[in-house]
Amino acid sequence: MPVWLEAGLWGLLGGGALVLGALVAWFVDVPPKVVASVMAFGSGVLISTVAFDLMEEAAATGGLTATATGFLAGAVVYVLANLALARRGARHRKRSGGQPSEDEQAGSGAAIAVGALLDGVPESVVLGLSLLGGGAVSTSVLAAVFISNVPEGLSSAAGMKRSGRSARYVFGVWGGIAVISGMSALLGNLLLDGVSPQTEAVITAVAAGAILTMIADTMIPEAFERTHAWTGLITTLGFLVAFALTLA
Repeated sequence: MPVWLEAGLWGLLGGGALVLGALVAWFVDVPPKVVASVMAFGSGVLISTVAFDLMEEAAATGGLTATATGFLAGAVVYVLANLALARRGARHRKRSGGQPSEDEQAGSGAAIAVGALLDGVPESVVLGLSLLGGGAVSTSVLAAVFISNVPEGLSSAAGMKRSGRSARYVFGVWGGIAVISGMSALLGNLLLDGVSPQTEAVITAVAAGAILTMIADTMIPEAFERTHAWTGLITTLGFLVAFALTLA
């Protein structure tokens, strides 16, 4: 199997976790505290992945300057894009409650869909990058993407359902994002093969900065809203699990 195709399939698997979470939310009445707890756990998993997989790999590949530049650029780009989407109704796109309906804010459906795509693409590109040079997919990164995407899809789909959005819209959004995630991983592997170590480091760090900013802006607020005093502990457990996977 061509490596670029393998990268696309791994990206599709990671993005498919969003659909899995949406399916659970649509057919099962999951208590909000459970959703928030899994969201906190997923936040810890992703934080560990950013620190011990993405940033460490980027620094080792291209040096601190390239890594720091990419990291800050990823954070800035994500913040600016998130601010623009927030004005159009996508501020609470990961919330299990509080999402606006189309009647309340026209265009919010499209903004939520674009926002969810913004959250998922950096993770998928990293999966594609991990296969460059004939390497195997990073198990810890793949596990982190999958584990974090399930609660993301679950919480956001629950909010979409409560705001009156149809099953066609909900599963169209998450199914489409899963496919685009696969394409992002595929293109990340295909187009970035042979780039300089500094360029690879910058791109990896851009993804890391965007992911960390996404965690702080969207995932942790949802988790804290419901779990409060337990958020830190659950997030720490997620971090520990992902760290153990990195060592393994």
